[in-house]
Amino acid sequence: MTDHRPWRGVLVATALPLNDDLSVNHDQYAEHCAWLVENGCDGVVPNGSLGEYQVLTPEERAKVVETAVGAIGGQRVMPGVAAYGSAESRRWAEQARDAGCHAVMLLPPNAYRADERSVLAHYAEVAKAGVPVVAYNNPIDTKVDLVPELLAKLHGEGYIRAVKEFSGDVRRAYRIAELAPELDLLIGADDVLLELAIAGAKGWVAGYPNALPAASVELYHAAVEGDLVTANRLYRQLHPLLRWDSRVEFVQAIKLSMDIVGRHGGPVRPPRMPLLPEQEAAVRAATEKAVAAGLV
Repeated sequence: MTDHRPWRGVLVATALPLNDDLSVNHDQYAEHCAWLVENGCDGVVPNGSLGEYQVLTPEERAKVVETAVGAIGGQRVMPGVAAYGSAESRRWAEQARDAGCHAVMLLPPNAYRADERSVLAHYAEVAKAGVPVVAYNNPIDTKVDLVPELLAKLHGEGYIRAVKEFSGDVRRAYRIAELAPELDLLIGADDVLLELAIAGAKGWVAGYPNALPAASVELYHAAVEGDLVTANRLYRQLHPLLRWDSRVEFVQAIKLSMDIVGRHGGPVRPPRMPLLPEQEAAVRAATEKAVAAGLV
């Protein structure tokens, strides 16, 4: 990890530990951030979708950022600053900046299907906060697709420095590299890690390291360093879990895996619902198989 590009390496989109009454357990969250770094992760991304930011109060959301910074230092913390309005996203970027963070991650407008002009204006507004912005392309959930041509425009205007690519279309990596060679590509979905690492990704905004950090970090480094024998072995072992990162129930699945390996995942806030019995059984079996293989 370098100071001027703190989004490089393995940054964990952190799950947020909740108590039984669904209040945030900030002490456990601080311990979790420290544990992830101790196990080889380069930093954390609080207040992403995995962190259930949409159902946090503004006070909770701000304290989550401050808790992460207090635990591991602001240079390792890249909060999500998504919001319905550009002004609100800018305020969250300013809050992150003032807390000591060195970068933020920003979805496009997602209250409606925004056109290109709206997307450009959105990123321009948040860039005014003066903290480097990593775009987050998740057309599956937002219905707004940051295609390579649009990413190149955003980068060319100086609004973004990197992109978390979650479209699942690994072919885009090569087009992005052609159109914006200085734009850092970050792996956005756990289950295309190997493909995007081979294509030149500079980092991974990751989900499953919440439960399996050491094995996940080993997989990432093997993949980006070209040790495909090691990478392929680990990828095949972990893929039954990694693919949950691209499913609707990804928060519940990752939290369950955390519970199984002795971390505190805990419940989720509504409107998310607990896993169905067959889903829980599948996650439990895959996690226990990973434990048995020594991947924890």
